[in-house]
Amino acid sequence: MPNYSWKGRTRGGQVQEGVMQAESKDAAISALRKQQIIVTAVTEKGKEFALPKLGGGITKKEISIFTRQFSVMIDAGLPLVQCLEILASQQENRAFQKILMAVRQDVESGATLADALRKHPKAFDGLYCNMVAAGEAGGILDTILQRLAQYIEKIVKLRGAVRSALVYPVAVIGIAVAVVWIILWKVIPTFATLFEGLGASLPLPTRITIMASNFIGRWWWLILLAIVGTIVTLVRYHKTHKGKRHIDGIMLKVPVLGMLLKKIAVARFCRTLGTLTASGVPILEGLEITAKTSGNAIVEDAIMATRASVEEGKTIAEPLRQHSLFPGMVVQMVAVGESTGALETMLNKIADFYEDEVDEATANLLALLEPIMIVFLGVVIGGIVISMYMPMFDLISKIG
Repeated sequence: MPNYSWKGRTRGGQVQEGVMQAESKDAAISALRKQQIIVTAVTEKGKEFALPKLGGGITKKEISIFTRQFSVMIDAGLPLVQCLEILASQQENRAFQKILMAVRQDVESGATLADALRKHPKAFDGLYCNMVAAGEAGGILDTILQRLAQYIEKIVKLRGAVRSALVYPVAVIGIAVAVVWIILWKVIPTFATLFEGLGASLPLPTRITIMASNFIGRWWWLILLAIVGTIVTLVRYHKTHKGKRHIDGIMLKVPVLGMLLKKIAVARFCRTLGTLTASGVPILEGLEITAKTSGNAIVEDAIMATRASVEEGKTIAEPLRQHSLFPGMVVQMVAVGESTGALETMLNKIADFYEDEVDEATANLLALLEPIMIVFLGVVIGGIVISMYMPMFDLISKIG
């Protein structure tokens, strides 16, 4: 068994550390807790300075494929432990394989599948675990896994559509910025030296371009530091409660992009809540899970406010009317679904509609960005070229 170095505190607050043998890191933590030690750090000996493994994350696509295969095996009547063992042995992702083997071990020891999955939140979120728990309680685990697979596939498709639409403009803008940077840093100084040697009179656009070139050539490190500092500051600010709501609120108000984000939020809300409701998860718990998986703080607050109203005895549609995030059509269809007892059907229909709307909106966004990028590139690069040619016209006229 591997050795693990650990640090922790006793109940009295005394700091302790040592080395112990255990089958796994979790087993070491469990053994230390039995000794009434509050664990602060556990590291496998010989791996303290190991570099992080690239590609060690678990993607939604891998979760989707696993869930689809798992549901087929359960439906075929294979025992739960055997299904997990087979799926783990087939995994190419070592991190995911390790998680599945740990889940298999817990299930074999008598834990429910949902409880075993909850120990690995990086792979299986609250929505996944709660749906599995509902499936185990109702004896319809294979059906629940099929719904989960369909849900994850649709979410992956939704994310993929948005990312593929944004890759092109981001790549073009990035390349354009790099080209302008290189021109100002390396090319313009050559022209500036030439003009100075010829004694040419420089017009205002040329002087501005040369000043920008001199600034980049001298202070390039400061510019890079400012860019990195700004990004780090924004990321840290976004992690705070206030910052996340401030930035997410601004994103929803951006023209065109804000409308796209709202449609994505409505589609995810309806798809997630519809899937949870159809799987037998209680509505209050379903709303809480939906809020946590919304991906936007403003949307999360709106859904949690809806949950609080439902907890007081109101319908879902009633509090949704108070939020501009949800269009009137969505509120009306939710109200019809509640009154007819077919809420999950209505939610899934709304999700289908808005996922199609997202596809159309991403296409419109790309169509709008193309002329903007062309104008941007033409003005910036064309302006630099013209500003460098203007002194040459003056020199040619003097020579003539």
